[in-house]
Amino acid sequence: MNKLGLFGGTFNPIHNGHLRAAEEITRQARLEKILFIPSYIPPHKEQRCVAPAGHRLAMLRLALAGQKQFIPSAIEIEDRQTSYSIYTLRKIKKLYPEKEPFFIIGIDAFLEIRTWKDYERVLEESNFFVLSRPGFALQEVQKVLPGKWQAKTTWLNEGHFPSPRYSIFLVEINALPISASEIRERVRQGKSITGLVPKEIENYIYQHHLYQDA
Repeated sequence: MNKLGLFGGTFNPIHNGHLRAAEEITRQARLEKILFIPSYIPPHKEQRCVAPAGHRLAMLRLALAGQKQFIPSAIEIEDRQTSYSIYTLRKIKKLYPEKEPFFIIGIDAFLEIRTWKDYERVLEESNFFVLSRPGFALQEVQKVLPGKWQAKTTWLNEGHFPSPRYSIFLVEINALPISASEIRERVRQGKSITGLVPKEIENYIYQHHLYQDA
């Protein structure tokens, strides 16, 4: 299976937790490439806290510079409309017809999948790597999925991958306890964010006065 990772999100800002997650799923699933896809208007976020799309994309490009496996994608930002996964997925499939798409998503975000536009179509037309996060149990995935999708869920390390019988893979990673909201709050309070984001991202945030009033 020629797998393509789709790592979507607000990336507000991108931080070391995102990068650790991408590195671990790349290793465990033997991915050749991950597209990092920042949303233009995220449908589930309060807009006043979200930095302009151009800044978020610029930070993403800085953080991923020189990493051949990790590719920043402006596909949602260029649309300049509310970002829905079903639309993005279908565009990606046209751009990469030889690839099998796998959404990369934290368990906390996956638990909200029933709020996604046409979420069952997304489940039918793609695959998922659901990553562990501190404070959440991966087993909670079963609570939010309709019955037929529970049967298509397994652990990545159970030897079933890449069997077509499964399309949702639960992945234990050594996640970093970092959140973008924590970073924004620390900036607002004038506290250090060293070690939470790459140095070039820290510099960019202060140079462009981002999140100081978030």
